[in-house]
Amino acid sequence: MNPEDLGSRVALSTGSGIVYWTGVYLNALRIKKRTGHSANLKPSSPREWMLWAAWFFVILNWIFLPPILKGYIHYETFWTSFMIEPPSLYTGLLLLLAGYGGTLWCYRSLGYAWRIGVNRDEDVSLVTRGPYRFVRHPIYLFQTVMLLGVFLLLPVYGFLMVILVQLVSAYLKARDEESFLLGKTGDHYRAYMEKTGRFLPRFTTRPDGQKGRGR
Repeated sequence: MNPEDLGSRVALSTGSGIVYWTGVYLNALRIKKRTGHSANLKPSSPREWMLWAAWFFVILNWIFLPPILKGYIHYETFWTSFMIEPPSLYTGLLLLLAGYGGTLWCYRSLGYAWRIGVNRDEDVSLVTRGPYRFVRHPIYLFQTVMLLGVFLLLPVYGFLMVILVQLVSAYLKARDEESFLLGKTGDHYRAYMEKTGRFLPRFTTRPDGQKGRGR
């Protein structure tokens, strides 16, 4: 691998973070403009403030860590020479595209119901179309897919900590959202939970031997 190849990987990694989080902000503005309601960008509780701090850690590292890592990657090391090969470039790029494409699918499916934070005084409607037919929190799934793509482009152990923080934050955020939706929609959301997985589709075998989605 030559420095030009590494520069391309850094640009793809940092660029994907900029595109992703700029898209989040623009989608929030779009909803505010069309509906007059906030997308709940501001944390509303101490727990949400902690989660926002974790997301901020992920955002900063997603965008700024790749250029920093560039100066610490030695081309002659076995780890680098083994991982930084064309297959890892193509696979990493594919994950970035798939993850962001999935995110846009989620935005389209949610429409103006998309929110970042939880406003417990707000009325909500349950969305079960698109990826939400199978997974309750597909946005977090697709975000993880993109971060794995960044790791394949720049396979440095330090970035695994970023992915770990994202996974823990997504889990806690998903739990909060599920608790909120259960309180708002009750049995309707409980039935929805029985048919979907939290981050991945889940399948069970019914007594008749046929397969169906379940917990």
